[in-house]
Amino acid sequence: MDKVSKFLDRLTKKEFLIAQKLIESILAGDVAGLDIKKLRGTTHLFRVRKGDARIIFSRKGNMVRIVEIERRGESTYRNIGGK
Repeated sequence: MDKVSKFLDRLTKKEFLIAQKLIESILAGDVAGLDIKKLRGTTHLFRVRKGDARIIFSRKGNMVRIVEIERRGESTYRNIGGK
């Protein structure tokens, strides 16, 4: 089981539905109105922020991949793949 699946399994039903909606929006390219920021020092990594959750994703052209989902913390952006 990957890190994203493990994180989603630990969420409450309400948090899961919010994360699911965000992930669907990211994968569909419907990012208008989302709190998206490009991560410093990277070329293709972005984060979406909603409450305490952070969704890190990469976008290269039409290819979008969810890299990681974590709760906000001091180590949230450390050791992210592709950096």
